[in-house]
Amino acid sequence: MITEIQTYFRELAASGINLTIFYDAFDFDRFVTGFGNTLLLILISAACSIALGAAGAAVLTLGRGPAPAFIRGYVALFRNTPLIVQMYFFYFAVGSIMPVGRNELGLPQPLIGSFSWAIISLSLYAGAFNVETFRAGIGAVHGSYEEAALALGYNRRQAFFSVTVPLALRFSFASLANNLVDLTKATTVAYAVGVAELLYVSNQIWSDSLNTIEMMNVMLVIYLTLTAAVVFIINRVEAAMRLPGFGLGDGQ
Repeated sequence: MITEIQTYFRELAASGINLTIFYDAFDFDRFVTGFGNTLLLILISAACSIALGAAGAAVLTLGRGPAPAFIRGYVALFRNTPLIVQMYFFYFAVGSIMPVGRNELGLPQPLIGSFSWAIISLSLYAGAFNVETFRAGIGAVHGSYEEAALALGYNRRQAFFSVTVPLALRFSFASLANNLVDLTKATTVAYAVGVAELLYVSNQIWSDSLNTIEMMNVMLVIYLTLTAAVVFIINRVEAAMRLPGFGLGDGQ
């Protein structure tokens, strides 16, 4: 079966459509590696950014003293500067002052590599948007829910985590889906610091095989599929968590 597929794409290449990733083992391995790294960037950054967003929204709602001001400053900074500038800052500026270790050959090796810096940059960038998403979700929960919880003997913190947060999450799904779609597309910026993600390896392949148009179309299909998968998953989670009658009118 594999041989038949390779033969088909070799014949297709002879007609002018050169998809080397389907018949050349070296290009196929490079492409799979890049696709795997892209998936890792999406999954890890999404998880970290959601955690950052939830924690930041909780601090803004419940925090006292300098903590809320720190979160507001973080949100303003990361939402209003380009992602590529942030990634360059972490990789070149912060990375240059980090301790340097040694590899098995005794050569200098950064303790934090380009992939880790990309994760950090993407997580902080998307996390800033998720803070506002979850904060808006909290604001959309009608105050009567908290009042009812307080009347039942909950303190403010218990009412927040047991009543407000579960309801706020349901209001946040639409905006969260948009943020995660943006994060999925933003993983291509990791190319700038040498992470072997999908754009990086595709660039190598089309430079070697002179099949730029083919690889661009492959990337288009893959990113459309990835973003569609993100939206589908969020919609399925939203449907599974939907409460009958909740979210109608003013949220009562």
